Parts: sequence; structure tokens; C-alpha cells
Amino acid sequence: MATEGDDGDRLRPLAVWLAREGRLIGTLGAFLDAFLGRANQAGLPIWRFSLGLQLMHPQLQAMGVLWRRGEPVQDVARRHGIQFTSAYIGSPVQAVREFGRSLRRRLDDLTGDDHVVLHEVRAGGGTDYLAIGLPIGGGGHIPVVTIATDRPDGFSGHDLDDLRRLPDLIGAIVEMHINRMIATTVVETYLGPETGRRILRGAIRRGDGERINAVLWFSDLRDFTGLNERLPADKLLELLNTYFEVVGAALKRHGGEILKFIGDGVMAIFPIEDAMFLPEATGGAIDATREALAAIDEINAGRVEAGREAIRFGIGLHVGIVTFGNVGTEDRLDFTVIGPAVNRCARLESMTKALGVPALASADFRRVCARPMRSLGLHRLRGMPEPMELFTPGH
Repeated sequence: MATEGDDGDRLRPLAVWLAREGRLIGTLGAFLDAFLGRANQAGLPIWRFSLGLQLMHPQLQAMGVLWRRGEPVQDVARRHGIQFTSAYIGSPVQAVREFGRSLRRRLDDLTGDDHVVLHEVRAGGGTDYLAIGLPIGGGGHIPVVTIATDRPDGFSGHDLDDLRRLPDLIGAIVEMHINRMIATTVVETYLGPETGRRILRGAIRRGDGERINAVLWFSDLRDFTGLNERLPADKLLELLNTYFEVVGAALKRHGGEILKFIGDGVMAIFPIEDAMFLPEATGGAIDATREALAAIDEINAGRVEAGREAIRFGIGLHVGIVTFGNVGTEDRLDFTVIGPAVNRCARLESMTKALGVPALASADFRRVCARPMRSLGLHRLRGMPEPMELFTPGH
């Protein structure tokens, strides 16, 4: 039996729940799952519900949250360019987002002129469909809510009145989640996932720092100064992005995280919580090294054949204690790693060219790495007081 307020208002118990409990739920998907379950209990005949959001994201144009009664909530990602495809053009979402119109459509008399999404909803069991905007502050593209029912006679007039009030009911909480998602995306895009989490947890005071043990990676392009002189800006950016993409993909796949881009250099770490995991982390660094070098060899074959500059870089690998924290001015900070281990890792990379190998590792790295490595003997690194034994990954 439907649960309503004393005056028959089905939304009243939902509003009370939102104010007391709903606003405390940590993720948008979990919030909508809990809210829509209660909406069904209150008598709202919602079978399918979607919420489409524009995003500030380097890879995604938008994302959606899709809920169907009795099924897990789904996150639906939309890559950049979706707005130019038939999936968006002519859709109910476009009508709401760009033309400010709400749309209600019975699904039992669709024609070939109706958008494919309506036919898909009907094929899944839907009988009636409503698309409405969810206004939020700050301007920009508004989120779009779509609601469908599988009740044979569709939505009643009373249902439509209540459903059109839902955006105002949940708007503030949805906007809170959107802002949280944007903040997370921005810090993770520019600072990386681990650094981003630390920042969002409040590590934003200058001088805040933490000493951690980590496997360190530093890679650097060969002849970047010459490339700057020879290549036009668009070609240089394309080369840089290809190099960064190759290195970033290999690091991510094997447990590493880029801390920062330093011009054409990449500083990354493989964080470890306990020294017992050092063999696993150093193994991941070796695997990332091999993968990145193999990928760039394959890419270079095509680049050389097309008459473009080959991409060449060296990699330094080290293990040590670093300080992970904030440096900068009072109102402009950088979250970085500092310490002698960082300098040694960069010096190792600089020796790869002199020794004619693509990657070098320190004796400290070799000591905790179970993978085969070949000694290149003792060498003096710039700024280091004593010669160090250097190693290159074996096969």
C-alpha cells in the first residue's frame, strides 16, 4: 500500500527523509537508489529513472546514472563528441537541455519519427515517459531527468504533477554531488588520484608533509631542446601527449601514479605501505618500464615511416624515503615529493644516455627487486659524493 502524508501528499515523507538521511549518503548513485526505492513505496509509479550530467572531465562529455526498479544502479559514461551523434541529436535530453522543453510521451503509439531511445525504453517494458530539467546554480547545461513507468495505463495526471516536483525536491542534494564530482575530477586530473584524495581530505596547509617509502620513477625525453627548435607548436604538443600517454598508461596498469609533469619529464611513484611490498612495487616498475619502451618502439615505427620525429626517452628507477607534502606560498601551493631519493632518481635517468641504455636502476632498487637485472658497474652521478653501482633491467 502506498505511504502518503496525512494530507495525501506522497512527496512529504520523501522530503522528510531527504532532510534527515538522504543528504548524508556519500555517492550520487547510492542516493538515487535509496530515494527511488522510497518513491516507489510512497506510490510513485517509477520503473526507470535516469539523470544525465554535463561534466568537467578530460575524457567524458557527460555521465549518467541509470536506475531500474529491482536492478543495481548503473553509471553511464558519455565521451566527448556524443553531442554530435544520433544518440543525442533529436533525443528527449537534447529537447530539454538545449530548448528548455519538458517532454511527455506515451510509448504505446510510437512511430518511426520518435527517437530511438523512446523505442528502447518501450522495448524494455516502458509504457509512458517524461523528460524534465533539473535547474542548478552557476549556469551551464542543466542536468536532465527522465522517468518512465511500466504501469499499463501509464502516468496519471496526479503522477505527472508529483513527478514534475521531483527536480525541486532533490535538486540541492544532486547539486552537492555534482560539485563534489567536479572537485574530485579537477584535483585528480591535475594532481593524480592519491594526491587528490589527500587534498580533499584536508592536506592543504603549507608545510604539511608525510614521510613515505616509495618506488620512484623519473623519465625524460631525449633532445627536448632540439625538438622545441625544430618542431612547430602543434607537432611538439602531439609528440609530448603521445609520450605522456604511453608512460601514463604503463604506470597506471602496473600500480604507479604520475605525481607531476616537469616540462618533458614525468615524476611518478609506486607507493607502498610496508617494506614487505617492495618486491611487488619494484616488479611493477620494471613491468611498466618494459611496457612503455615496447609501446614507444611500435609507435616510432609508424612515426618514422610517416617522416615524423621518433620519440626517445630514458627512465630512472630508485627506492627511498621521500617527503610527500605541500610547498609554495601562503596562497599558491604545490603538492610534491622532495628528498635526496628524488634527486638520485632524476640523476639515474640522466645517465641513461651516457651509458646507452633506455633505463637505469640504483643498487637500492636492485636490492629489493626480484626481477633479473644486469650490473653496469660503478658510476659517479652528478652531485653524488661517491660512485654508485647501476643496473639495467634484464630479460
